[in-house]
Amino acid sequence: MSPKTLTEKILSRAAGKDVSPGDVIEAKVDIVAFHDLTGYHVIEVMEKAEMLKVFDKNKIVIAFDHLAPPPDVRSAEIQGYIRKFVRSQGIPNFYDINYGILHEVLIEQYANPGQVILAADSHTTTSGAVGAFAQGMGASDIAAAVITGKTWLVVPQPFKVILEGKPAKWITGKDVALKLLGDFKADYFNGMSIEVFVKDSLSFPMDYRATVSNMGIEMNADALMFIPDQETKRYIKEMRGYEPEIITPDNNAKYVDEYTIQLDKLEPLVAAPHSVDNVKVVNELEGTPVDQVYIGSCTNGRLSDFEIAAKIMKGKRVKSRCIAIPASYKMFKEALEKGYIQTLVDAGCIVTYGTCGPCLGGHFGIAGPGENIVSTSSRNFKGRMGSNDAKVYLSGPAVAAISAIEGKITDPRVI
Repeated sequence: MSPKTLTEKILSRAAGKDVSPGDVIEAKVDIVAFHDLTGYHVIEVMEKAEMLKVFDKNKIVIAFDHLAPPPDVRSAEIQGYIRKFVRSQGIPNFYDINYGILHEVLIEQYANPGQVILAADSHTTTSGAVGAFAQGMGASDIAAAVITGKTWLVVPQPFKVILEGKPAKWITGKDVALKLLGDFKADYFNGMSIEVFVKDSLSFPMDYRATVSNMGIEMNADALMFIPDQETKRYIKEMRGYEPEIITPDNNAKYVDEYTIQLDKLEPLVAAPHSVDNVKVVNELEGTPVDQVYIGSCTNGRLSDFEIAAKIMKGKRVKSRCIAIPASYKMFKEALEKGYIQTLVDAGCIVTYGTCGPCLGGHFGIAGPGENIVSTSSRNFKGRMGSNDAKVYLSGPAVAAISAIEGKITDPRVI
């Protein structure tokens, strides 16, 4: 048998047979998930098909995040509709408006190395941080998976990324994601799965990995997975109290290509309007006025993001409006206990937790016409965060925090 990549190993197990890139397969699914914005449509498809049943209630995860708390009557109606479904099916893994963003819930509590995870949201790729093959699909495909526990897909071509060295000061997972987007552009990885090898496992923590995996969909990859290692074991044991089984590629497995990033040579990067792959070094944009800063989302709403923001903001006051949203109750509570939330509030930030809110231009800080927004979220196309006339600059937490303090895009390396 020829050596296999992580992609081939996971999908061979799920298909119950040996698979190779390009094969069309039927695969068993380990977890199926949806949130309030897409869940309505998933249940609607099931109702129209007269197949209102779930293949395994313990493998379904539902979280309210996009419309949490509901900003209008229609949102409240949608959530009531989904709650009724949860009760009727007896689904135990349900997170109402008081917990967190679906992808954060999955990585904190459910995703394991080697699993196949599907959800009705494009940023499902986030769970690739722990070595799961995680993919977002539309309502009809997710409805089918909820009912049958299976899906079909084309085995993607595996692409190898190697991370060497240790991140320079203020460099995080966002800079790695933006480096890949800047170098390869947003459509290069179509039909591929990206497998990331970290040479020094503990130098690139799970928070950073989650950001890179989250933005795998912005690279148009079918999946973006980190090869499970000591950091994977550490994270899952710390979060859940058990050590997961580790699955890794075979030596000499065949990849379509490979690319190495030297972490110690990376500079703080920013995706300028209106595309995720319009990537520039922060000092190219320095001095651009900033109306609002958003630190949070399923991309950068984890503890280390608020630790960095608090370090930069401590003892200062923001000149731009600043909204900070930890991705879950757990992240919020830990940031609260460590004093990060107090620091952000003292600096003039507005803080809540567990909502997608401004990321999708939904609520809790929509961008107005002509405004410049610096955001740690994942997308910056026209109209994404509100007005079509707003400009969104995507960055990591350090650039976002210092830009809020200065009221203009600023290189954090000045600190």
